Amino acid sequence: MTDSTSFKRSLNLFDSTAIVMGSMIGSGVFIVGADIARQVGAPGWLLMTWVITGFLTVFAALSYGELAGMFPHAGGQYIYLRNAYNPMIGFLYGWTLFLVIQTGTIAAVAMAFAKFTGVLFPWVSENVIWYKAEFFNYIFKFGPVQIVAILSIAILTWINLRGIKQGKRVQNLFTSGKILLVLGFILVGFFFAANPDSIAKNMAVFWNPAVRSASGQWIPLTGMTLIAALGMAQVGSLFSSDAWNNITFTAGEVINPRKNIPMSLFLGTFLVTILFILTNIVYITVLPLRGDASGVTVLDRGIQYALNDRLATAAVHHVFGIYAAALMALLIMISTFGCNNGLILSGARVYYAMASDGLFFKKAGSLNSKAVPSYGLILQAIWASLLCISGTYGQLLDYVVFAVLIFYVLTITGIFILRKKMPDAERPYRAFGYPVIPAIYIILATVIMLILLFYKTKYTWLGLVIVILGIPVYLIWKNKKAKAKQL
Repeated sequence: MTDSTSFKRSLNLFDSTAIVMGSMIGSGVFIVGADIARQVGAPGWLLMTWVITGFLTVFAALSYGELAGMFPHAGGQYIYLRNAYNPMIGFLYGWTLFLVIQTGTIAAVAMAFAKFTGVLFPWVSENVIWYKAEFFNYIFKFGPVQIVAILSIAILTWINLRGIKQGKRVQNLFTSGKILLVLGFILVGFFFAANPDSIAKNMAVFWNPAVRSASGQWIPLTGMTLIAALGMAQVGSLFSSDAWNNITFTAGEVINPRKNIPMSLFLGTFLVTILFILTNIVYITVLPLRGDASGVTVLDRGIQYALNDRLATAAVHHVFGIYAAALMALLIMISTFGCNNGLILSGARVYYAMASDGLFFKKAGSLNSKAVPSYGLILQAIWASLLCISGTYGQLLDYVVFAVLIFYVLTITGIFILRKKMPDAERPYRAFGYPVIPAIYIILATVIMLILLFYKTKYTWLGLVIVILGIPVYLIWKNKKAKAKQL
């Protein structure tokens, strides 16, 4: 392959918004509601969890718009952190992104795609394992599910190696398709699956949060216990709503990025938030929130104990019967395939920016004849595929919930720093509601971090360890860069 000298600006506002929305809508909104319901125990607080996540996401997107306008370059958030603080902070974000956040999410989404493929094609079964080994308490598995997951990553990587135009066509097609399917799910839920008995049961405990004890008694959540439950419930909803920032990674390929990136961030996050909230309203109009884990029917199990947490499948079971599982599997396959295309397309642009700064493998900083960072795309695919086999991607994502929030808070705090540090810099778009809205985000996200730090210590500290391990790696790359300059 011959190197191309620069990215091609091919992404318009529609394409950019499709990347934002497509990267956000995966499988999470169809599954995580069950776990959230178990933690908060009331329909009103289930919706409140998604409303809080929606506000946080939209507030963050509005704030990122200013940074996107200031630095319309490939790498996005990595560039923002590097300029607001120093190269090491930028590197620690890029390091965590490559090691876990981006590749771990790609692996998780690919595995979700493969598992739901198994609903339609039973030979793709998690119960079939061709090879299994354990190293240092980590279990490595290889079977048909891993094969399908890795093949989906390989196919999408190959498509994106052919150029940004091919990548955006796939993104636009699958994003448009899954939005229509989600809208169809919402309409079916409201007009054909609504259950008066479920609505009555949910209204009776709408604002009465509670958790079920081992003896089966409902224990009310009040005061700090309710706040803690809401904070921990955010883990599922925040990850389901994450990846909206991926459009900033592709700034070098966006037409008029100073205008289109801020607009796509707002439009994409706002529209997806509305879809997610409507989807959860469907759940509480169809199923009782409180259920029994040993229940026989979908109504007995309720939202809390939907079989395998496949909440959306349970919601349309009354309408489609035995075909519900297959129809929802198809919807989630389309959703996850499109989601991963956006993640794969965007992630390699961060590694490109890091390599251009001498902080990643040199080849990742070059473009192929199609003007895409082919080395970064391939490296990303290999590591994500290994995470599929390792089976640790889910754990790794749990470990970095805290770290991800840290980087979001640091990035938005960077707006305040850059207003002081670079007062005369061109700002075609200024953060909406500054300083109030950015400050609200920082405060709310910090509260959630403190809750996770106190109640999920195991995950938060391990997440910090992953970030901190990047410091010696940064020093190695920095030393390597210094030696290269001396030659």
